[in-house]
Formats: sequence, C-alpha cells, structure tokens
Amino acid sequence: MTQQERRMFLIRHLLAEERRYEDVAVPAAEGEQRRLLRGLMNVRPPRAAGREFLQVQDDYLRQELAEEGVTGLDQLRPVDADGQLYLWQGDITRLRCGAIVNAANSGMTGCYVPCHACIDNCIHTYAGVQLRLDCARLMAEQGREEPTGRARLTRAYNLPCDYVLHTVGPIIQDRVRAEDRRLLAGCYRSCLELAEAHGVESIAFCCISTGVFRFPNQAAAEIAVATVRRYLAQTNSKMKVIFNVFKDKDREIYERLLGADPAAEAGAG
Repeated sequence: MTQQERRMFLIRHLLAEERRYEDVAVPAAEGEQRRLLRGLMNVRPPRAAGREFLQVQDDYLRQELAEEGVTGLDQLRPVDADGQLYLWQGDITRLRCGAIVNAANSGMTGCYVPCHACIDNCIHTYAGVQLRLDCARLMAEQGREEPTGRARLTRAYNLPCDYVLHTVGPIIQDRVRAEDRRLLAGCYRSCLELAEAHGVESIAFCCISTGVFRFPNQAAAEIAVATVRRYLAQTNSKMKVIFNVFKDKDREIYERLLGADPAAEAGAG
C-alpha cells in the first residue's frame, strides 16, 4: 500500500465503526484527509482493533515518522559537566530516547478533542490507538482517577522512544500554592523513579502543567530543573535527562536555568 491507500483504508475503517459517521464524506485534499484521520483517532473510545487495521495503522505511522525524521539522544550535546542534562526544542513525538513524558489528565486515556494541539493529543495520535487501550486497562485496574504527582508507564508503540511515562500535573486556579509546587515536583520525581525501576537510561520531560493547566512557565521550569538535579545528586543515578521544549519562551527560560549553550541544545558540532 502507498501512504494514501493506507490513509484511506484507516479513514474508511474508522468511519464504519460508528453509525453516526455514515454521512461523513471523505475530502479529496490530502491535508484534509490527514486532519480527518487524526480527528477520528482522537475521538475513538478505548477498544480493541482488528489485526489488519493495526498493521495498516502501524505501517502508516512508521512511514510518517520516517518522512518527518527522528532526533536521537546521540545527536544532542549535554549542557552540564556530568553529561546527564540536555535541552532540546522540538516535537517530543520525534525524539528517540528511553522514555518520553506525557502531561496527561486524570482520566489518563488521552485527549478526545479532535486535532487538539496539546501534547497528550499528539502522543496518543502518533503512538496509535493501542496506547489509549493500554491506559484504559491501567485505569480499570486502578478503579479511580489518576492522582496528581504520580506516574504510570506504558509501551510507546509507534513512537521512536521505548516507553511513555504519563503524569498528571497540578491545575492552577488563581495563584500557585505550596501544594501545587510540591505536586509538580512529585511529577518529575515519580517519573524518574518509575523510569529507573524499569531500567530506562534516558528520559525526556515536556513542560508539565504549563499549558491548559496554567502553571507559570518560569516557576514550572525552576521546579523541573531543581527536582531533576536533586534526584540525580541524591541517588547517584546515571539517567540522562532531556528537557524538551516547544516554545521559544520555554527554551530561553531553560537556557538561563541550565546555563545552556544554544549550539549544544541544537546538537551542533
């Protein structure tokens, strides 16, 4: 199959799963087809999919990844003397490392808003529908919403990393309280501890809670860097930690906190 044939197969299969989609027309333009496919994957409930669907989906997502390109940890330069801390600006779903961190919500099964720009949506989209089902199984076993400041680990499926660590950060209502700071630090430490327990050697953190959860970017970054440094010092861990940012504002904040050289962050040289 070509990528277009795979995309059309997936769209038609997903449309056929729900009677409410019977009048939905498949657009002719490639960009609109991509958006429709992503939206259908985003709203699909956590349920098993057939072998043929999964094979076509996996082939499609892996080809998309190959065309977009992947950045590996070996292409980055550390920003600290011990060679453990890294700063990288880019799409975390294109990063090859041991584990990436997903800023999840308490339901833990991903973002259901079609084509939403949040990291939760992106990670579930490019991992494939298997990830939502895995998360739903974890939640069913747990029997309650995921507490703030903890972490859960799943396979990464079609992402270039090995695992995804899901953590729920604090939601800021009006101002940042001491408990919010404690919970955000807990997110970072829980992810590090869980990664270590599973033999993960490198982890990439997104900017937890700084999006729709409204934690101020500067304060969140200070907590992130301090918590990671404290963990590495206290445990003598050899874990390599990547601070992944998407916005220029966050990159500038982390550069100041880490004393990062922009050339090192870009992996130049």
